[in-house]
Amino acid sequence: MSKSGDSDDPKGLIREAYRIEAIGMAECRSIFVDWALSLPEGADTDDSLSRLIARHGDAVPDHPMSVILREGLDDPTPRGRRGGRRGRLQ
Repeated sequence: MSKSGDSDDPKGLIREAYRIEAIGMAECRSIFVDWALSLPEGADTDDSLSRLIARHGDAVPDHPMSVILREGLDDPTPRGRRGGRRGRLQ
């Protein structure tokens, strides 16, 4: 299992973002990208985002990370890692 024991937030990045006082949108976007890259291959990001929003975002809907998580959930672009040998073979 992950360091934090949370498959939705393997590095505890989202949890920690909510603890940073006066964090801004730019920092939250950067944390979000790092979070997305830390998910295991094949993870359902929409499910993870929904659970993270329920766990953290619903309590503080105006927090910048809550806004970013909701934007990530609303974004219709395909998710998942692309590139590398596997991506070229498809």
